[in-house]
Amino acid sequence: MQITRQADYAVRAVLYLARMEPNQRAATSQVAQDQHIPPSFLAKIISQLSIAGLLHTSRGARGGVTLAREPKDITLLEVIEAIDGPILLNECVSDNSICTFDEDCPLRPVWCEAQEELVNRLRSTNFQLMLEQSKVTA
Repeated sequence: MQITRQADYAVRAVLYLARMEPNQRAATSQVAQDQHIPPSFLAKIISQLSIAGLLHTSRGARGGVTLAREPKDITLLEVIEAIDGPILLNECVSDNSICTFDEDCPLRPVWCEAQEELVNRLRSTNFQLMLEQSKVTA
């Protein structure tokens, strides 16, 4: 499983904004330049994150983008799912009837457990935690 480039860019953009002072706005052009994200691609990402309630955007000379919530209140899972949709390692995880082996399938429990562990890890990782960990390793 691999997240999309768009989700990776979204995570980097949110992390960039999390490093800013509270209520400080960033121009999308600056985020794009500093994070090496194509500006047109970032515009779409910002829109999706805004619709998901993770970012606030404002237009004009004093416009820009900010986090909609504190970094501690935004999880990695939320950002990835806002862009890529729900995480699904295999379609049988969400719909048992898809599997041709039904209840006798030895793989479905493995997929279900792996997905649960991944989702729990992403849900428990917030952007404040990532900022704190990057200071420790820096």
